[in-house]
Amino acid sequence: MDQIDTLRGKYIEAVTAAADEAALESVRLAALGKKGEISALMATLGKMEPEARKAAGAQLNVLKDEIDAALRARKTALADAALDERLRAEWLDVTLPGRPRREGTIHPVSQVTDEVTAIFADMGFAVAEGPQIESDWFNFDALNIPPEHPARQEHDTFFMARAEGDDRPPHVLRTHTSPVQIRAMADRGAPIRVIAPGRVYRMDMDQTHTPMFHQVEGLAIDRDISMANLKWVLEEFCRTYFEVAEVELRFRASHFPFTEPSAEVDIRCSWEGGQLKIGQGDSWMEILGSGMVHPKVLSAAGVDPDQWQGFAFGMGIDRIAMLKYGIPDLRAFFESDLRWLRHYGFSALDLPTVFGGLSR
Repeated sequence: MDQIDTLRGKYIEAVTAAADEAALESVRLAALGKKGEISALMATLGKMEPEARKAAGAQLNVLKDEIDAALRARKTALADAALDERLRAEWLDVTLPGRPRREGTIHPVSQVTDEVTAIFADMGFAVAEGPQIESDWFNFDALNIPPEHPARQEHDTFFMARAEGDDRPPHVLRTHTSPVQIRAMADRGAPIRVIAPGRVYRMDMDQTHTPMFHQVEGLAIDRDISMANLKWVLEEFCRTYFEVAEVELRFRASHFPFTEPSAEVDIRCSWEGGQLKIGQGDSWMEILGSGMVHPKVLSAAGVDPDQWQGFAFGMGIDRIAMLKYGIPDLRAFFESDLRWLRHYGFSALDLPTVFGGLSR
């Protein structure tokens, strides 16, 4: 009995004096560890008479529980004290005025690309992508562009440098995203509905042209597609993109090597007071090119022109961004002027959707 009381006083005092968890662990091992004093006494119970063993065992179990409870209480107290000290050290005065956060903005080209994608996705078009460095075959031959066409001259197209004596067909920086249509048809076959947004390159530079710009082209191939389907798709796109109730489009006969028949598309507008208004007025403005896919293009992509037909169209993303958001100079898109971007940029959280609204 005296020995148990002595151990109780010894270890309760040691627990109380422990200044950290490491010291507390040392006390636990000395008392309750496999080689601890209380564990050693528990090991001697087997040598006692039954009555003495029963009484001593009960006392040792009580002592063990008391010390274990003291250890747990002290550990909790040390943790609370450490938390209080941390809170004092990391204290923050929440009454201080907030610091302004610098938020980035979405470039108009990225915004309009997302808007165009959302509109055509709502009409069942998937997005197709392809390389920006294209072979001469994908960029020209597969699209029925003849060798004498001006686009195949160095004054209009960026040709990649070749080693001296290399007679292989040259590679170019793609002049349109039409090669993506060829790749998509060759990969997926028909029927197919895709749009191909991306960067394209041409040797041109003025207020409305840059050597690199952005384009989106659309392609729909099926058995019974006609120009009427093309007209409906373009009207729905323009009405939704410009966020007006009605639009009127005018198709003018034109020529593109990869479509037959081909048509330039104008949209009715007005410039009253120097402000562009879509869908009203007595003026017309060219907005894109389109037509029925040429049979030779279908054949080049591995699609049987006797079984399938369809339409294609293309427009400049930068150009329609200028029209919708009143941006006067195309070159400003690429000058990295933060003042311009803060003025014309979009919130990163303003995700365009057809049902929720495209723009601010």
